Amino acid sequence: MNLLKKSILFIAVFLIPFLTPTVLFAQSPAFLIPPAEFKAFDTPNDAGETISLTWSASPNDSPDVFYIIYVDKDKNGAFEKEAVRIKSNTGYRTSAPEIYGYKKKNSDYHYAQIFPRKVYNGETLPKKQTFYFKLAMVSGDTKVFMDTVASATAHGNLIHTKKINNFVIMIVLSAIILYFIVHARRNPDMFLRKIGGLDAVDEALGRATEMGKPVLFVHGLTGMGSISTIAATSILSRIARKIADYDANLKVVNNDPIVMSVSQEVVKESYLEAGRPDAYNSDNVFLVASEQFPYVAAVGGIMTREKPAANFFIGYFYAEALILAETGATTGAIQIAGTDAYTQLPFFITTCDYTLIGEELYAASAYLSREPMLMGTLRAQDVGKGLLIIILILGTVLASFGLVFITHLFEAF
Repeated sequence: MNLLKKSILFIAVFLIPFLTPTVLFAQSPAFLIPPAEFKAFDTPNDAGETISLTWSASPNDSPDVFYIIYVDKDKNGAFEKEAVRIKSNTGYRTSAPEIYGYKKKNSDYHYAQIFPRKVYNGETLPKKQTFYFKLAMVSGDTKVFMDTVASATAHGNLIHTKKINNFVIMIVLSAIILYFIVHARRNPDMFLRKIGGLDAVDEALGRATEMGKPVLFVHGLTGMGSISTIAATSILSRIARKIADYDANLKVVNNDPIVMSVSQEVVKESYLEAGRPDAYNSDNVFLVASEQFPYVAAVGGIMTREKPAANFFIGYFYAEALILAETGATTGAIQIAGTDAYTQLPFFITTCDYTLIGEELYAASAYLSREPMLMGTLRAQDVGKGLLIIILILGTVLASFGLVFITHLFEAF
């Protein structure tokens, strides 16, 4: 008997405090405590289509409890149209840092954004319609409404204030570019970092002239819509100008008819600038094949038969890169390659004398022409990259000490 009493006492003292609240909460709807705050406001920085709503979290927030927001055009309406339904353990202000920032208390408030006109789809509404909202908590068959009726009118914004950081960065970089363009015009000998592959262009062309052999320019396989092809035609223009001055022979092979037409015009214009239009031969800029490996076979045949003294592989290349470069290396030619295809760079580096890596391809035009506009833009880009590197280092150091505000300055919401 004493053992039975002790068992009952144990249950009463140790188990009931843990079981009673759970049972009561599950069975009694009186424990649904609605939020203390409920507000509606026009969503900032939008086109005037949405309204945002926020309310404080409830002690009853759980996956089994839902929040339902009802909308009406009349403050004293029936509020029968459901605008949004979310689980009470989701949808916090932390999901909208563009509005509330990164404050810790954002996890104590819910947030929802709705399109009220979509709820009234098909109905004609005034342009500045005011909408009214009611919030309800639902758990099973129990529904508890808040007494508060929130209202808001959606309207568009002319300026997206959260993108001002992008605007400021654009202004700063534009000012740097304009400064260096002016500086390059006043100082034509402005310093640019040496690029070995471009310094070797004159050497390669001079060797071809002395040996009486042609210079071969090989385009990549992409069309004129590729930035690497545009950069290649720009480099071709500078090479063709020097070829015209040296009275050497230039051959340009293509696999795209549009690239071929552009290359013909570029080479022709270069000969005109050099004052030797009669030396231009349109047959030296030609289409060899439109398919990848027939193109490779044709170009390899030209290298083997004519043995050019200098080969330029400029553009975007695929699996044909190693085949072309190896074939050219067996002929004893000076080879200069340039590509932004990072998968093919190792092959060019190992088989060519000089290789333009990545954006050096884009810098080549400014480097060869020494035009103030291009030089100033190139120098400004380098300065901009330097500033970004400094900011990255500073941000890393600050983040190591828990200060992450600098990372938010560059977010584009």
